[in-house]
Amino acid sequence: MTKTLVEYFYGVRNRLPEEAERVIRSLEDQGPMNKEELSLTAKVKRAVLDHVVIQLYALGLVDVATEGKSKMCSLTKLGYDFLDLRNVG
Repeated sequence: MTKTLVEYFYGVRNRLPEEAERVIRSLEDQGPMNKEELSLTAKVKRAVLDHVVIQLYALGLVDVATEGKSKMCSLTKLGYDFLDLRNVG
């Protein structure tokens, strides 16, 4: 069984927690930010944010880079493609 990327994204969309959308939207609107800023901007508790970011990272939608003591989160190209499909669907 093969799925198109669109079908895959729709499956992802239905399985992610609701906080994931807020995280993705915040990164789209504000650009890369550390987890503390992201938690405040997306209105997601820090403990929940860590789980959401791990899921988004595993899916390739978010990148996490270390800058000093901070973990910087940003959308990947695939993350932007995911947003484009969400905006259409």
